[in-house]
Order: sequence, then C-alpha cells, then structure tokens
Amino acid sequence: MQSLHGTVQHYAWGTTDAIPNLLGVPADGRPFAEYWLGAHHVAPSRLDGTTLDALLRERPTLIGDRSRTSFGDQLPYLLKVLSARHALSLQVHPSREQAQEGYARENEAGIAPDAPERTYKDDWPKPEILIALEEFHTRSGFRDPRRTASLFAGLGVAGELASVIGPLTERKGPAALAEVFLDVLSLDGERAQLSELVCAAAMAHKDDEGELGEFARTVLELDEVFPTDPGIPAALLMNRVTLQPGEALFVPAGHMHAHLRGTGIEVMANSDNVVRGGLTTKHVDVTELVKVVEFSPSDPVVTRPEPVAPGVDRYPAPCPEFDVWRIAPGTATVTVPGVGSARILLVVSGTAELAGRDGTLHLGRGGSCFLAADEQATLSGDAVAFLAASGVR
Repeated sequence: MQSLHGTVQHYAWGTTDAIPNLLGVPADGRPFAEYWLGAHHVAPSRLDGTTLDALLRERPTLIGDRSRTSFGDQLPYLLKVLSARHALSLQVHPSREQAQEGYARENEAGIAPDAPERTYKDDWPKPEILIALEEFHTRSGFRDPRRTASLFAGLGVAGELASVIGPLTERKGPAALAEVFLDVLSLDGERAQLSELVCAAAMAHKDDEGELGEFARTVLELDEVFPTDPGIPAALLMNRVTLQPGEALFVPAGHMHAHLRGTGIEVMANSDNVVRGGLTTKHVDVTELVKVVEFSPSDPVVTRPEPVAPGVDRYPAPCPEFDVWRIAPGTATVTVPGVGSARILLVVSGTAELAGRDGTLHLGRGGSCFLAADEQATLSGDAVAFLAASGVR
C-alpha cells in the first residue's frame, strides 16, 4: 500500500478549477482536463522513488496472477478524473482485434508514434465507464433516425437539408445513420453552409421545452465551440444524456460518444486509442471510422452502483479489463474489495484511513494509493472514494 501521485493533462477543453480544487493545488489559469492514475507509458503515476509502470516491470507479481494470464505484465486499466469545460470531439474506440490490427498496420507503414495522422497509439481496446461527480452532459450512441428527422423538421430545416438527411426516413436504422453521418463529414462548398442554416434555426427554439428545445440548445452549444462546423449535423444524430452525481454510463467498443461538460470519474482499459469522427482539428480517418463505428441506433443505459457490502457499491462494467467500486464507509470500517488484482484508490471527498499489512495510510481529498494484488486492507473515515481493479481476479 503506497501513496500514488498522478499526472495532469492540460488539454484545451478542460476546466480551470475542478481538478485543482480536488487535488488542493492552486488554479493557475491553465485548463486541467484530466488527472491520470495508472501505469500507461504516456503518463505513469509516481510512487516514492519510481513510477508505477517501472515498479510493475520489476515486480509483476503485484499485478495478480489471473490478470497477468489475461493481459500480460501490465496494469489493464487506467483511472482518470475528467473535467470538461466544453464539448469534445466525436470519437469512438476500437475492439481488441481492431486495435491489434490497426497498430500493427501503422507500425508496418512506418507512421511515427507522435505523427498527427497516427490513429493507433497502442494495441489495446478502450472500453470505458464515466461516473458523474456533478451533473454531467454527454452524447452517447445514435438516436433512432426517424426521431432525429422529426427534430430537424421541428427546427424547420428538413426541406433545406433533404439532400443530406433524406436517408433518415428513406433507409432503415444502421444504413440510414451510416449514410448521413459519412455524408455530413464530407460537406464542402455550398453544402457546408447547411450547418449555418441549422444554427440559425436553432436560435428560434432554444427556449422550447422538451426534446426539441434540448436539440436546439445542443446545436448552439456545439456552435459556440465549433462555429458552423460541418460536423454539427453529425453530432445531432446522437443521443444527449444528462447524468446526475453517482450515475454512470458505460461506453463499449464501437460506440460513438462525445462529452459536453462536467466533471466525473472515468475508468477505462489501459489505452490511448481514439478514432475521431468530427468536431476536431485533429486527424479524422474516415476509412478507419467506417470499420470501427457501430451505426445501430440505441437508447443510452444510465446505471447506478449496486450494493455489495455495507459502504461498498459496485458499478456494472461488462468488460474484463476493469471493475469499479464506490466506497463510503461512514461510521463503519469496510474491507477494500478487489483482492487478487492490483488496485488504485482515489478519495474524492473527506478523509480516509487505510490499514494494511505494512501499517496505516491517511488520505485526504484528492489523495490516492496503490494496493498490490495480494494486499488485504480496510478503510474507515468520512471519505467517499473510488476504487479500480482488473475485471479478472
């Protein structure tokens, strides 16, 4: 059981205050978008005198036997705090097979790891779960295409957009979504002005109630960050989801998503693979996008944790790379779950006292620690903490 220190990522879309407030450090005006806790080679966490990835290379037994059998001698997950000030790009993550094939293909082609046209940074999949720490707004999966067509009609632009959105009512499900999404990404010339038309129409409905008002406000929210971007109509094919604190959204491989704003805990497979699909100045590989995206319409499934012991709740995460728990012991002393896997614990409020074989560790808000696979520990105090472990133990 050792104190752990993560790495801040200063991406432009981040808030300036939420992560500094959590960590108890001064806000310096820069965006603090993500705080990484894990052993990813891009930004491994630090312990006394070493980094977590180096420690696990030297002592791989700390990871846990079953996890090593499934994933080799590396930690299979990454825990983050994510804090978005405004909308992120449309993105999707590959399956394990797609990541392995894509990574090998780009290596063979000689594409440098840091090249802007590089899509695959590693050969891992990236399923992930987002747990809201405050009200969190995101987009996830594709809305039923006929519902989307009716919303464009509600804005009064269905006629002008007929050449682009016509397939939403002329084709069935996945075929309709794929055709419209890919067509929108190729908008240029006069057709690129269609985004301006949609944004102008949305102004008249931004105060409407119900789904149409929400649809119009999403248009304006996106236009504020990506003015008249041709990708805005593509983003409008997606479901908008609002998570309340404690609620979660699981994002499997192939699932298009894009966060809008809010702060939350994100746990994912140990990967940095992102296939972008618009609303970005970065590389958009349309050929790869077609391979990876699942264009089937779906309703978002918002989940809450399930109690597994007094003070311990587990979030459903249907993937082998990670498990996630919320721990709030209150007046009790609880056993830290996940024995059999290396674990990372982060305190998001209050104070925690962890007792284990090597003594006691005190953690305040923003504090974190690493626990070896075979390490038994208890936690007490008024803390609320999140714990990640391998899903294979």
